[in-house]
Amino acid sequence: MAKITYKDAGVDLDRYADAMARLPRWMHRTYSPRVIPLDGGFAGLFRLDFRNNLFARRYEEPVLVACTDGVGTKIKIAQMAQRHETIGIDLVAMCVNDALCAGAEPLFFLDYVAMAEDNPPLLEKIIQGISEGCIQADCALLGGETAIMPDLYAPGVYDLAGFCVGVVEQRRMITGATISPNDVVLGLASSGLHSNGFSLVRKLVFQVARLSLEQSIEELQGRPLVEVLLEPTRIYVPAVRRVLRYYRVKNVVHGMAHITGGGLRENLARVVPKTCDVVLDPDSWPVPPVFSWLQKLGELDDAEMERVFNMGIGFVLVVSPHYADNIDRMLTEAGERVYRIGRAVPGNGNVLWQ
Repeated sequence: MAKITYKDAGVDLDRYADAMARLPRWMHRTYSPRVIPLDGGFAGLFRLDFRNNLFARRYEEPVLVACTDGVGTKIKIAQMAQRHETIGIDLVAMCVNDALCAGAEPLFFLDYVAMAEDNPPLLEKIIQGISEGCIQADCALLGGETAIMPDLYAPGVYDLAGFCVGVVEQRRMITGATISPNDVVLGLASSGLHSNGFSLVRKLVFQVARLSLEQSIEELQGRPLVEVLLEPTRIYVPAVRRVLRYYRVKNVVHGMAHITGGGLRENLARVVPKTCDVVLDPDSWPVPPVFSWLQKLGELDDAEMERVFNMGIGFVLVVSPHYADNIDRMLTEAGERVYRIGRAVPGNGNVLWQ
């Protein structure tokens, strides 16, 4: 009987080594001095604090905040289009935006990539996107895992998962508990679909309308469909952290929500205390045309749209009315499109339409 090797089973260790050799440069560009380099080690190392005035945090009661997520079936669009450079931004965004809701500073990020076969150029493109997302979020890409599993994935298919760890002083944690009547709800514009609802999107686009990814869509300013669908999820960390750093003493941001699966009402309801309701004005922000276009394709009910998609609002802050103007200004100066979309009133923990 002929000798059998690992390569015969579908795992080429030489190609795997080539893939691993391509990754350190994408990791190193995300490092700050708080990272202790350990290339080739079994774990990533990160200093929680640092003896340097530029990086010292001098924590008193630090609380670690951990998040994990994926990008759903948006990954299928990237694979169909053979465009893999931005899906990693989505992966980072889905995790760091969640950590941000607690008031946390994202510290570092880890990725898990599962693939059918060793493909160094493909893996490098994925990690390039993850690295870019970490740069945007000001966190370190500290490590990851690449699993080659030919019996579980078809050729050309891969899956992603991400993991973020952040930190916040216990007294600065934001849970929504301090939301009170008259608070102002600020909505930050999304960049489009972000990374939710893509099972429905794919059904509408490919099965109902039978469109191709390269088609230009007149209702979407003539943009190719592939660009619309692969628009990366917006990372809100820089703008929101700017506000939180400015108000180090005063408690002016009372609650935050990342608008993902479940839409605006379900995600905001996760932070509204039982002593309040939040009333939203659906006419207070412009809904991007991609949503009305999709709704028309499938003749979807408004309620279905609102539950599946972000409808143009990707992140929400509930803030003290006395500081709402300044927070609005700071977020706008940081590059966000900000809308006053509602207010808190006495109630029972509900999120309602006006």
